[in-house]
Amino acid sequence: MQHTYKEGDEFVFMDMETYEEGRLSATQIGDRVKYLKEGMEVNVIRWGEQVLEVELPNSVVLEITQTDPGVKGDTATGGTKPAIVETGATIMVPLFISQGERIRIDTREDKYLGRE
Repeated sequence: MQHTYKEGDEFVFMDMETYEEGRLSATQIGDRVKYLKEGMEVNVIRWGEQVLEVELPNSVVLEITQTDPGVKGDTATGGTKPAIVETGATIMVPLFISQGERIRIDTREDKYLGRE
């Protein structure tokens, strides 16, 4: 299924084979909802009509929308700082990462994987 848009507290998905629309709440999607972006394909596992799990891709590429600016001398082996990505999630990134950059995030472990 593909996430098409958010309406109120519900996320709207479309089955790409049948073009049927379905809606799920953030509770049904779980913790990884913070990485859900429009156009993203997910796997919805059901038992009858009950949603058991929503599987997001293992990694996603998102843009940094807010973080403290890097300082001269920050290196890849230095510390980390919080950054907010386009979906609103906060992730720890290396000090040299700047606002506007696109990064790859491991959605299973909430970890920065690298620049894109």
